[in-house]
Amino acid sequence: MKLVADSGSTKTDWVLLDKQGIVKSINTIGFNPLYHSEAFIAEECRKVFDLEEMPYSEVKEVFYYGASVWDEEKAAKIRRALAQLFDHAEIIEVEHDLLGAARATCGREAGVACIIGTGSNTCLFDGSNVTDNVTNLGYFVGDEGSGAHLGKALVKAYFYRELPSALVSALEEEFPGGQAEFLDHIYSQPSPNVFLASLTKFLSAHRDHLFIQKLIYTSFAEFIDRHVRKYPGHLGLPIHFIGSVAFHFRDFLTVILEERCMKPGRFIQKPIDRLVEYHTHND
Repeated sequence: MKLVADSGSTKTDWVLLDKQGIVKSINTIGFNPLYHSEAFIAEECRKVFDLEEMPYSEVKEVFYYGASVWDEEKAAKIRRALAQLFDHAEIIEVEHDLLGAARATCGREAGVACIIGTGSNTCLFDGSNVTDNVTNLGYFVGDEGSGAHLGKALVKAYFYRELPSALVSALEEEFPGGQAEFLDHIYSQPSPNVFLASLTKFLSAHRDHLFIQKLIYTSFAEFIDRHVRKYPGHLGLPIHFIGSVAFHFRDFLTVILEERCMKPGRFIQKPIDRLVEYHTHND
């Protein structure tokens, strides 16, 4: 059996395969080796896998694509956690989610693959390999265009008294604790980037408001200008997107790309299905 996983900061999609096809699909929380320990990853997976009656000993190959797996140290942390569970696996391959995004969107053709979910990232893909990557600085400094970046922009507008009164009222209906509640989520609770990204639901619900439209446009334009436009040949390549934020706000991204004479490509909410197809066809 094979297990294929796509993990972002918010959730992980797992698909178990045998020679006949998909056996089951499982969801867990997202894992990030920057913030989560090996023990935490193994324990959180085991909680869900045990309930799903995962046939641990029958899994011979694991293919995991994850956020922040940008070097061997980060990959090794995930690999060790998975090895605790799948001790009969002959292959445990841990790759950056950028390679997963490229394989899912570009297939075996050249293009630019973009991830816009809780976080954001991009890469240039030649059809086989990731050949270039504009550095992603994470949600503290970077992650332009991401759910966390959009949420941060909304929070700043709220605190700096820039948010129109109608939006302030709507936001405080959802968060009756007001400023104190936001500060607690951001500075005292775990995974503040996930909380900030959750605010995209508010942005989506009020996307007809001009202020919200400008906020979303500005964040995505910064993402395109600071990352995608740095790749050589970007005007001649399709620009593909993966992630829930990109998928739900694809109309904004399409406008921004077309304004810059760039070619919008595929918008895929969840890459796991295409990754399953990739690993099925690479037997």
